[in-house]
Parts: sequence; C-alpha cells; structure tokens
Amino acid sequence: MSQAARHNPPWTLALPPLGLAILALSWIAPALPGLVLLLVAGLVGSVVVSVHHAEVIAHRVGEPFGTLVLALAVTIIEVALIVSMMLSGGEAASGLARDTVFAAVMIILNGLIGASLLVGGRRHYVQAFNLDGINAALGTLTVIVSFTLIVPNYSTSAPGPVYTTSQLAFVAIATLVLFAAFTVFQTIRHREYFLPKNGSVDVDEHGGRPTGRETLASLGLLLIALVAVVLSAKGISPTIEALIKAAGAPQATVGILIAAIVLLPESVAAVRAAHANRLQTSLNLAIGSAIASIGLTVPAVALLAIVMGWPLALGLDMKSTVLLVLSLFVVSISLRTGRTTMLPGVVHLVMFAAYLFLSFVP
Repeated sequence: MSQAARHNPPWTLALPPLGLAILALSWIAPALPGLVLLLVAGLVGSVVVSVHHAEVIAHRVGEPFGTLVLALAVTIIEVALIVSMMLSGGEAASGLARDTVFAAVMIILNGLIGASLLVGGRRHYVQAFNLDGINAALGTLTVIVSFTLIVPNYSTSAPGPVYTTSQLAFVAIATLVLFAAFTVFQTIRHREYFLPKNGSVDVDEHGGRPTGRETLASLGLLLIALVAVVLSAKGISPTIEALIKAAGAPQATVGILIAAIVLLPESVAAVRAAHANRLQTSLNLAIGSAIASIGLTVPAVALLAIVMGWPLALGLDMKSTVLLVLSLFVVSISLRTGRTTMLPGVVHLVMFAAYLFLSFVP
C-alpha cells in the first residue's frame, strides 16, 4: 500500500463527495424513484467514513483530543439541525430541543455505554479505565442534565416546564461554563485522567502516526461526511415522520430519531474502540458527547428562544425524569471501580430497551 493510501485508502476519499452528490441529486430531482433508498445508502456510507476519519485524527493528536474532535463536530451539526427545525416549526417546536437532548442522553448513557461494555466484556472479560476522568465527566454531566431537564419543573417563577427569560439566560451561561471548564480539564489541566489506564496512547494499527497532510485531509473529509449525515437524515426524516405518525407514535419520537442519526458516527466509533480493548476511548467518546451535546445545544436554542420570544419547554414529564435519574444512578454504579465486565452492559441495554418501549407505549 502506498504512503498516501496508508491511512486514507481510496474509498475513504470517495465516499464523502459521493454522499454530497446523492444530496445534490435529491435537490435536483426530488421525485426520483428510489431516492429515499439512495439517501439511506449515502447516510450509511457517510457514517462509516466519518468514523474512519475521526480515528485517523485521533491517532495523530492522541487522546483525549481525538475523541473531542468528533464530539464537537457532531454536536455543532446537531445544534444547526435543531435550530433550523425550530425556525421552520416556530413555537410548535418548543419541545424539540428537550426531546432531542433527552434522547441523546438516554442513547449515550444506556444504549452506547451498554453496547460498549457488552461488546468489550464479551471479548476481553474485564476492561479497565481511568476512574478519575470518568468521575469528573459524570459529575459534570449530572449537574448539566439536572439544570436543563429537571429543575424547570420545580422553579416557580413561570408555570409549567419552562424557565423565565432571566432563568433561561442563567442556565444557558451555566451549561456553557460547565462545558468549557470540563473541556479545559480534559485537554489541558488533567489530560492524563483521560488516557488509557496504563498511561499509554493508542497505537495506530496500520503502523506509524498519520502525517499532517493526511490529518488535514481527514479533518476536511470528516466535516463533509458529517454534513452529509445530517442533510441525508433531514431528507429521510419526512418519510420516517410519516411512518411514525401512521404508527400512532408520540411526537417525542422525532427527537429520538434526530439524536440517533446524529450520534451514529460516535456510536460506531465507541463500540469499535471497546471491541479493540480501548474502553477509555469509548467512554471518552460517550460521556464527552453527552456533555458537548447539552453544553452547546442548550445555549444555542436558549438564545434563539430569547431573541424570538418563544417559550422553550425544557422540563421532562415524571416518567422521563424517573428514567433519567435511574440512568445517572446506575451508570455511576457501573463505572465506580475503574473496571467493568459484561453484566453492566446488559443492565444498561435493558434500561435502553425500556426507554424505547415506554417512548412508543407511554
């Protein structure tokens, strides 16, 4: 294999432009037969190639910067998607941000972490990770989630699951500060807390670190692939929303759909890392993505709601609150010792199945 194709073989260079070409076709010929299937194929290809390029970047910059790149890129595009849908939906979409953030947290805490622990434990029996970093991440996530999704139900200045303008501004600033503080803690002050247990850095299985040119190419192609993921999802979503409506599912399932599609690249990367006995990388991706998702999404949608004068419904109903608190409690137990096995993975996946079932059968 040539030096140029060592880290970025031809298929990884071709898939992102191909995904954009399919999107362009959908705009030029929206009535083309089989267009939805093409968009699905483009979506899957973009997810696969985005994971590859994120891993190339991670090999170049090391942990935890590599996982942070993918988390930030996906979250920024998630914010753009939510804001665009809120602008088109107006006040009727006031609960979309809440539904999407809650779905993202439940997918990450139960689906993603559960799958990673199960896959990793099945192959390696016992896996270790750095407890100091995970405790710091879980503490930050718990506070951000509580401020965003639970406290609005118990504040009394405004009725219902909403904040007043001043409360919303405070919570937006608070979540942004917590996200920024965690990012500095993770990447500068205590980077060693997020490295593998033995303090080593993951070794590139293809031999050697990617060059600067390869890394820049992967960064650009990663952004193109992530844009293709979101825009393909937006093109597919009317069909899926029609199916959801035909099935009589609640409107909140739209938030689950958005979160699931946006988190696909990170989910694939995290499970692959756990399978390769890199559980620290897997957990960095999972919990870091949850913090980034809320820490950037809430300030963005709060600013939009304040500027537009829209009420922003953030508080969860009682059933969802119980599921969220239970998830935070169980994940803190599952990751309390710095070593884990298959059983916590099974527990989290069962909780994830319960969340999905109760979302469709409330």
